[in-house]
Amino acid sequence: MESHSSDVLCPSSAARVQAPTRRPLPLTARMKARQSSKIRELAEAVKSAGFLTLDEQAKALGLSRSTAWTIRKASHKASGLSASIINRMLAAPELPSHARTKILEYVEEKAAGLYGGSRSQRRKFAARLSIEKLPVYRETESTLVPEHNGITRANGERSWVANP
Repeated sequence: MESHSSDVLCPSSAARVQAPTRRPLPLTARMKARQSSKIRELAEAVKSAGFLTLDEQAKALGLSRSTAWTIRKASHKASGLSASIINRMLAAPELPSHARTKILEYVEEKAAGLYGGSRSQRRKFAARLSIEKLPVYRETESTLVPEHNGITRANGERSWVANP
């Protein structure tokens, strides 16, 4: 029987069994995980304020039961919370202050691009919000740096301004 070099096991290579290496998650997966985590924090803030049932949470957030359920489970679609959902939550009279803080953190992070989205998508998102003063972001190389000066356009529209 003929032997090929590929058929022979080298003792040194057979003895070295490497543990499978874990690859880091792709950037988009990490951004979506961060987004889901922030939405879970929002749901937890509502729950910790004493709104335990889905009906109570929906009323506190100013949303329908199904939308409140989606937030509660952080099972949102890939684009996250829309500006219209955020506007409805911020307008809810029973919204707990800690939940409001989490929503505003979410808005800042989403507009800064921490959850993905192109520059134009982020600008459109910010322009649709009904928040009086938004932080303005200036772009530096590959990061966005917040500048909390709340610029409002002359026509009353609020937006994120990126300074190249």
